Amino acid sequence: MKKELKSLNMITIWVITGILVGLTGLLIVLFISFNRSLNRKQSGETYDKYYIMITDDPSSAFWRSIYESALTEAKKQNAYVEMIADNLPRDYSQTEQMEIAISSGADGIIVTAGEAEGMSELIEKAYAAEIPVITLLNDNTQSDRLSFVGVANYNLGREYGKLIIEMANTKTFSGDTIEVTVLLDAGAEDSGQNILSYAIQDEVKMYLSDNVDKKPINIELAAVDASNTFSVEESVRRLFLSDKENIPDIIICLNENDTNSVYQMVVDYNEVGLVNILGYYNSDAILKGIERDVIYATLSVDTDQMGKYCIDALTEYYDIGYTSQYFTADSYVIDKSNISVYRKEGSE
Repeated sequence: MKKELKSLNMITIWVITGILVGLTGLLIVLFISFNRSLNRKQSGETYDKYYIMITDDPSSAFWRSIYESALTEAKKQNAYVEMIADNLPRDYSQTEQMEIAISSGADGIIVTAGEAEGMSELIEKAYAAEIPVITLLNDNTQSDRLSFVGVANYNLGREYGKLIIEMANTKTFSGDTIEVTVLLDAGAEDSGQNILSYAIQDEVKMYLSDNVDKKPINIELAAVDASNTFSVEESVRRLFLSDKENIPDIIICLNENDTNSVYQMVVDYNEVGLVNILGYYNSDAILKGIERDVIYATLSVDTDQMGKYCIDALTEYYDIGYTSQYFTADSYVIDKSNISVYRKEGSE
């Protein structure tokens, strides 16, 4: 009898849990659907299309800049874009946000997809529901995404390589070898950062083969746990504490969070002038780092172009039924010599 009651209690618990989970999912979908209707009528205006943007770090200046550009362009096309994470009750993974976006019946989804587990299937699910998907910065080549908006990773890598060579020829390094560390996202499933790091190595290798009398340059790759800001800081801190005698001469950061964390660690551990930083993006904090000679240079992509291209692809798809599969945004180097130009552009 006790076993039967225990079994019955377990079944009851599972049923109640299932109902609660189902109700939670339903409430989220209803909330998104309500929000969608609300967003179609912002400030008395009615929008024809409702798009959802999903990124891996919606709070970063980089992604906010892309979102603001997409929103501005969308409004010109009588559409609205929502950064879905802004209106969710807790932090949801990108795949969970994709499920919500599909269930809400959005007119289009913009997502930093990559090749993460389950993402290809979700893009296929959106495709089956006739929701076009734009992959942003990180592509998912195995899916039926509509378009990819990103950067030329090989060209970015070559630019980083040229900056390494520039430092090798203009700065003094105490060791027998110039030690370079490239920080990679440990959780990234796409090939973009691999192409970029290969291009760095390729550029430096060609330089050394033509200049055998120059000091050798050794390039190492280091994985960073980029799941959240705290984990990034911990990964970077270990880089500075694990072997103080072998801290790299040059650290290359491939995203905004890594750049900010390395910048802070170089200051905290009194390595200014000893560790040279090549950053990514042009946030106010990163530009200040260049002005203070803590960051040697940063590579930035045109976030205005990226946001605009996402909306252009969706608009063209709905207008004529197809669009280009690839959109490539411009990139540029910012250092002490030209920082005033970008400061001026930012203020304007």
